[in-house]
Amino acid sequence: MSLAGLKCLVTGAGGFLGQRIVCQLLEEEENLAEVRALDILISSETLQNFGKLKNKTLLTVIQGDIRDRTVLDTAVEGVSFVIHTASIIDVLGHVEQHTLWDVNVRGTQNLLEACILSNVQHFIYTSSIEVTGPNSRGDPICDGDEDTVYQNSTHAPYAATKKEAEKSVLELDGLPLKNGTSLVTCALRSMYIFGEGSPFLLKHLDDSILNNNVFLRTSRKEALVNPAYVGNVAWAHIQLAKAMRDPEKLNRVRGQFYYVADDTPHVSYADLNYELTKELGFGIEPKLAMPLRMLYCYALLLETVSFLLRPFVRYIPVINRSLLTLLNTPFSFSYKKAQRDFGYVPRYKWEEAKQHTSRWIAKMIPLRAAYLNKKPI
Repeated sequence: MSLAGLKCLVTGAGGFLGQRIVCQLLEEEENLAEVRALDILISSETLQNFGKLKNKTLLTVIQGDIRDRTVLDTAVEGVSFVIHTASIIDVLGHVEQHTLWDVNVRGTQNLLEACILSNVQHFIYTSSIEVTGPNSRGDPICDGDEDTVYQNSTHAPYAATKKEAEKSVLELDGLPLKNGTSLVTCALRSMYIFGEGSPFLLKHLDDSILNNNVFLRTSRKEALVNPAYVGNVAWAHIQLAKAMRDPEKLNRVRGQFYYVADDTPHVSYADLNYELTKELGFGIEPKLAMPLRMLYCYALLLETVSFLLRPFVRYIPVINRSLLTLLNTPFSFSYKKAQRDFGYVPRYKWEEAKQHTSRWIAKMIPLRAAYLNKKPI
């Protein structure tokens, strides 16, 4: 089903995934009437990239906060479908919990309310694999699917906000709208996303440069996950948007969540960094800095120090138990349901995704090295 002639709003359009979705929408062969790109900040470089792709589709950039209802009411007016990627990702605790909830949960609820008032029929929510887990025990999953039963006992704030926001989205599927239609909602739980522009990959790259071009071993080799390339995750959103307009697929996808992966080999998070850079001369430490149990004890010690210092100073540990569990639990999922229900097939093969990402890393190496050399100790 075509998206030609429709108006779309993408939130988080200045982010790693959001800007890739905007680019793919602008590349659509059958032009949309308008793509609205909403974010609190969109860099000049991102705007230039958007400008290179502009065709007959009108691109409207809206600078505003997802928590500002006035901005949202204007942004959704006359829109046919919304792709909601905006959120704060925080696994270390740099962001206060109330801010996480305001943006990730209340911001999503604000957007839903604005869509309902404006009769926006289709709403796609970018969820996260962390909604599923891993749990605090580190129970593994190998090639799970949407029917896999898993007891999630994690209390990580970011995961909790994504879970609550996803629940808010899916619960409203089927809600009658004033124009006689009904709201159609769906959520995509993406695996860890890599690719050009990844802020996490940049952080790991910085650490490796400071470690003589050797990546730190943050996860066991046995902790296999299946990361997904940013271009494929963006493509899944667009394929789902088309399926929502297809009468034959609509009832299959509405109110559902789907895991989004691709054909990237199952590797640990640390070994993914190495796979993307080994041809550039990078190495990786052969094992963890200390046995995993000792790392958990170390993380607990840092968390305790952080708690004790809280009345006096805000100290954020470089590692915590929740992140250690995430990095060291085998946790992978199949995308077969997405393939079956709305025809999702990865747009980029692993070798192509790897090549694109490696080329970007090669360009970033001298820039990051220069930045780190000037950075005060």
